[in-house]
Amino acid sequence: MEKKEKKGIQLLRLFLTFLKIGAFTFGGGYAMIAIIEHEIVEKKHWVSKEDLLDIIAIAESTPGPIAINSATYVGFKVGGVFGSVAATLGVVLPSLVIVFLISLIFDRFLAFKYVGYAFRGIQACVVYLILSAGIKMLKAVEKNPFNITIVCLAVALTVAFSLFAVSFSSIYLILLAGVAGLVAHYVGKNAKNATQQEDKK
Repeated sequence: MEKKEKKGIQLLRLFLTFLKIGAFTFGGGYAMIAIIEHEIVEKKHWVSKEDLLDIIAIAESTPGPIAINSATYVGFKVGGVFGSVAATLGVVLPSLVIVFLISLIFDRFLAFKYVGYAFRGIQACVVYLILSAGIKMLKAVEKNPFNITIVCLAVALTVAFSLFAVSFSSIYLILLAGVAGLVAHYVGKNAKNATQQEDKK
């Protein structure tokens, strides 16, 4: 009975934590990353920074919004299948309710000038949240030549494509980085095996 109660409390905490994240984060998934890290890693200690990096990488590489995917993965890691359901419902529910309510008065809502002023401030804050999340993730990444090269190339290509107005989806960058990681692992493994064979001789 005690275990069931503890499990129930854990699921409730997951739901309420992601409900708070979903309710008070503006700007979509990338803006949520900093809040997720603060709540999940720093306050609750449910996952480590390294685990969160892996979760975000998987969430970004799989179909669907990064915030929902991240909530699902964190929920599963903490509370299994029911944990993933609780976390996903928690992060989705606020936006679902708010968007539904706004849709009822959409035209009048947009015409309200103070809403426009508020959104301008929110947009500036979203830029900070995304930048903050990126810097924290960059600090957590292992500083080796391969990772540094990938980061520098990704930044350089993104800036170049933006400056020259080249249409290039970030999805391709993610796929190319994934392929580069597989190739680096394969080459490193072969080199290690070759070194071990030479040592045996």
